[in-house]
Amino acid sequence: MVIDKHIQGLIFDLDGTIADSLPVHLDAWNIVCSEFGYTFPEEKLYEMTGMPTIDFANYIKADSNCEWSAEEIMKMKQQAFHNNLHKVRAIDAVVAIVKKYSTRLPLTVGTGGSRKSAHAILHHLNLGSYFDFVVSASDVSTHKPSPETFLKCAILMDVRPKNCLVFEDGQKGIEAAIAADMPYVDVRNYAFHINNPVNA
Repeated sequence: MVIDKHIQGLIFDLDGTIADSLPVHLDAWNIVCSEFGYTFPEEKLYEMTGMPTIDFANYIKADSNCEWSAEEIMKMKQQAFHNNLHKVRAIDAVVAIVKKYSTRLPLTVGTGGSRKSAHAILHHLNLGSYFDFVVSASDVSTHKPSPETFLKCAILMDVRPKNCLVFEDGQKGIEAAIAADMPYVDVRNYAFHINNPVNA
């Protein structure tokens, strides 16, 4: 992939974009939910991708008969995920772009996950050194589809939003890129066509 010369910074979502981690997240949710006889719907995972873990936990609490608090559900899920971190694999086509441009442009991870989880995944994949910054759920007050995550990435890189290129796999993340007035790549489309925001 050749990135247009007007692009001055790259922003990457993490789960489902850099890391093939969504199946591991789904397994972790079901490990926790099995404790109270609930099955987390797989389609909900993809619908909510990009949102922070506590939002998933709140959904599960509301949709089940669980007496645990959302915070307890979240903590148990995070532990289950970290116990299975070894199952996470890199998405090679995206990692190739990361490695190609890491010495040419500033790179930032913009994730709806926790900072601890983000650094753990990047460390596991040996990719931490390729990124200049990580913006996690704990670094913003509003999450995807709000543009705040990606706008903070742009500020940290000292690049105007329209000169940032976002790599995403989730609909809420794509909506966030559009709201931030940033061009984006939907990595689910392996042709990697660049889509410009509707208001560009």
